Amino acid sequence: MQTQLSPEHAATPEGREAEAILRKCVHCGFCTATCPTYQLLGDELDGPRGRIYLIKQVLEGQPPTRNTQMHLDRCLTCRNCETTCPSGVQYGHLVDIGRKIVDAQVARPVGEKALRWALKEGLPSRWFGPAMKAGQLVRGLLPQALRNKVPVAQPAGSWPQRTHARRVLMLAGCVQPSMAPNINSATARVLDAAGIQAVVATQAGCCGAVKFHLNDQDGGKEQMRANIDAWWPHVEAGVEALVMNASGCGVTVKEYGYLLRDDPVYAAKAQRISGMTRDLSELLPELVAALKGRVRAPTGTLAFHPPCTLQHGQQLRGGVEQHLGALGFQVRVATNESHLCCGSAGTYSVLKPEIATTLRDRKLGHLDRLAPTAIVSANIGCINHLQSGTRTPVKHWVEVLDAALQTG
Repeated sequence: MQTQLSPEHAATPEGREAEAILRKCVHCGFCTATCPTYQLLGDELDGPRGRIYLIKQVLEGQPPTRNTQMHLDRCLTCRNCETTCPSGVQYGHLVDIGRKIVDAQVARPVGEKALRWALKEGLPSRWFGPAMKAGQLVRGLLPQALRNKVPVAQPAGSWPQRTHARRVLMLAGCVQPSMAPNINSATARVLDAAGIQAVVATQAGCCGAVKFHLNDQDGGKEQMRANIDAWWPHVEAGVEALVMNASGCGVTVKEYGYLLRDDPVYAAKAQRISGMTRDLSELLPELVAALKGRVRAPTGTLAFHPPCTLQHGQQLRGGVEQHLGALGFQVRVATNESHLCCGSAGTYSVLKPEIATTLRDRKLGHLDRLAPTAIVSANIGCINHLQSGTRTPVKHWVEVLDAALQTG
């Protein structure tokens, strides 16, 4: 796809990067077949190809409108289109550039602007934990829409106290410790059982995705730099990997090297951090080898929902069900639309609740056909979003593995 950049955008790194991405697009339309919003809304402008043309028009000098902004906002950034694209178009990077340019030219209504500010400043802040605890205390009195965002309080469980020669860093995350604290401690216990010590750098915070994808890209990058500073002493001390048990954080940290590539101070460090980052599921082969014979897998079917950030963002598919199966778990993936987003998509379920709820219910319908005793996933957003629409327990797969170890 040829693009003639306007002089304004030809002079910017973002414009030139977008032009390079656009050159790969051959306008084949394969992406529309796997785009959740196009499947729901049937509008070409609510699919990757249509959004690419909107961004192209803006780069060529056509003024964007609220309508342009709306169609870009409706994108889940699930990156399913990247998995489908035969030309390797990096749509996720392109839509980030497009949103930044459009938001700089199109003013948002006050209420919309306030909500986005509250999300990008509130979710990563130290006040999120106390606010979540307060919400859990009065959960039964909350309106249903708000109650869906406040999970039932759960205990974190104990953190292992043993030390091991093998050590990995783990990111606690911004919302996970408050919303589902057992995920982190279960991760530490499973790793401990396999002879690996999980270390948390207390100064590390949000991975930067919340601010970055809400168009505070500078704020997101500042959080990335702060995390690198917090992790670096541990990297120099010899930790073997940075392990992510939230696939949304994982896909972001794996892109630190790309996102900070022009930073003269942090580029090399960011590249190293990205290179040593592993999703927890990537450790499963060695966890299986270490834990085999020590796991008492429960009866019943586990329905696995692979998050978009895992299967499309990180291009990791098939590992969880395969390796848990080797430990005796009966894990199945929905036979229909397992590739589609559940509608959580970071802050999307707050900003676009109608589309998010429709996608959630569609996903749960496919998972329910497996008659599962529990649904498992690999990202806190997906877990909470799916749980809001079903009575079937929804957990991180590592919690299920941890529970089987506890009783084995």
